[in-house]
Amino acid sequence: MNSFEFQSTRSTIVEPGASARLGEIAQRLGCRRIFLVTDKGILDNGLLESAVKSFATAGIAVTVCSDVQADPPAQVILAATAAAVEANADGVIGLGGGSSMDVAKLVALLATGNEKLDEIYGVGVAKGPRLPLILVPTTAGTGSEVTPISIVTTGEGEKKGVVSPVLLPDIAVLDADLTLGLPSSVTAATGIDAMVHAIEAYTSKRLKNPVSDCLAREALRLLGSNIHEACSNGSNRDARQGMLLGAMLAGLAFANAPVAGVHALAYPIGARFHVPHGLSNSLVLPAVMRFNLEAAEGLYAEIAPALIPNVQGTESQKARSLVERLAALPTELSLPTRLRDVGIAAGDIQALAEDAMRQTRLLVNNPKEILLGDARAIYEEVL
Repeated sequence: MNSFEFQSTRSTIVEPGASARLGEIAQRLGCRRIFLVTDKGILDNGLLESAVKSFATAGIAVTVCSDVQADPPAQVILAATAAAVEANADGVIGLGGGSSMDVAKLVALLATGNEKLDEIYGVGVAKGPRLPLILVPTTAGTGSEVTPISIVTTGEGEKKGVVSPVLLPDIAVLDADLTLGLPSSVTAATGIDAMVHAIEAYTSKRLKNPVSDCLAREALRLLGSNIHEACSNGSNRDARQGMLLGAMLAGLAFANAPVAGVHALAYPIGARFHVPHGLSNSLVLPAVMRFNLEAAEGLYAEIAPALIPNVQGTESQKARSLVERLAALPTELSLPTRLRDVGIAAGDIQALAEDAMRQTRLLVNNPKEILLGDARAIYEEVL
């Protein structure tokens, strides 16, 4: 067995309704002035009400920043950091989707004044310290609540990552009640996003390890067995909690065995066309898996039973069954399946492929090398 290091969030709370105890949870970290990062949709839908009441009960002042947008640009992060400093915050909470949690991670880090955003992109550059940090996902997808990664849009078609253990939160809170009102389309796209995390962690060319492997398999089992019910009956709390737990396990898996080609090709779609990250992943997943099939056949066959419990056949047949299952899933869940469905035309393919080639942090993990022509062919396959 190869040597490896596995890192994770210090504490995870899995409890429906736990967001109503955020004041008490923040007290554990000694916080008295919380800076809460979210987005306007969360605020308008009343998902903060119980949390805000809990802060009042605990005697904790709270400043709410609801300016987060999807694929957050650097200026949003810098503005939020300035607001946290002005509020003299001694703790940060990110409550929302992956973008809100990613912004919260960087606010907790940058508000200490020890580092600058444009100097910490890359792996292991950010050193800290940071403010106490609690992350609360409202979608079952990104797994950001347990990853040391924050993604920033730095220009048209380009995203950069800050990757450092210092970004791992002190506490992750998985409250299924916060996801009960999610539309089916969001549930489907974020759920497939989580599946991609598990699949790419299991097949990662670098840092693959047995702990991530176990987590990825269980994540796929939970996600696969709950996604249809969560989409068709969004009020099913058990299905919602299963999706949240599956997404979290997938997050832990890829936090330690990094993602690869699917994400590398998805990022430019989100950055250029503002397609939600989960849907971007869903659009390119089948084509990337077909591209990887020869190199990853054995690994695909190993995880196929997690999504297809009664899968039969040879190793090759099992691997192909997995690819076919994942190719069929977006249609079953009424998601777009072609790039043209989200406004992308043939004339955009070259720029997307060139942008994907800049994602060297991700491409190096892919089971099979992806060159510029390969990226272009993959995009053309799903156009």
